[in-house]
Amino acid sequence: MVESARIVEQANPNLIDINYGCPVNKVVCKMAGAGILQDIPKMVRLTEQVVKATKLPVTVKTRLGWDEQTKNIVEVAERLQDIGIQALSIHGRTRKQMYKGEADWALTAEVKNNPRMHIPIFGNGDIDSPQKALEYKNRYGVDGIMIGRAAIGAPWIFNQVKAFIFKGEILEEPPVEEKIATVKTHLQKSIEWKGNTLGILEMRPHYSNYLKGLPNIKPYRTRLVTTNDLDEIYSILDEVLSEYAGIEI
Repeated sequence: MVESARIVEQANPNLIDINYGCPVNKVVCKMAGAGILQDIPKMVRLTEQVVKATKLPVTVKTRLGWDEQTKNIVEVAERLQDIGIQALSIHGRTRKQMYKGEADWALTAEVKNNPRMHIPIFGNGDIDSPQKALEYKNRYGVDGIMIGRAAIGAPWIFNQVKAFIFKGEILEEPPVEEKIATVKTHLQKSIEWKGNTLGILEMRPHYSNYLKGLPNIKPYRTRLVTTNDLDEIYSILDEVLSEYAGIEI
């Protein structure tokens, strides 16, 4: 992780955020992501090594615990603060829960209200609208909100949340034209980062989220996820734009 932090530093980011929250099996089986919740001393030790190895602020995202019997986030938060992290984001589920049921924000509030804690605490889990973001921020007293799944295929949710919280404005869903432009930008960035083959492949799961709500979109979506030809993908996206321009979702 120290080596990874040094590689990340070369991109001149504002901070390094360590994700101890990912619950998927292929990550957890390597004791990565939420897998580290089975060994809190190791989690603290690895985090401290990163903190000491970089001049950048180090933040952490994690979950309430490994399972219902090990909801130890209050203790974990204190220990991570003690070794120098600058902020903590908490997803209100255990690893065993994955994404089932409702996120429990009560323990996040308990961490925030702990008199020992002085770093910013961010809440995460089930925030899928600007209204809910503001409601949960006020109800649980957190310093901020982290949004994950709701931003997949809808990255504009961040602007919507900011406009609602800071200005009381409700921003409408962007038109199809803007959505297709966003898809193209996402695809371009994916290819720039991963190369043509992998960039196109990893983009496939995102089309259904971006195009969700458009009537009779399945034939276009099927074509998008079954071709490896970049020019053809752009052509299909242009067809979608021509077919659905002006339609409100």
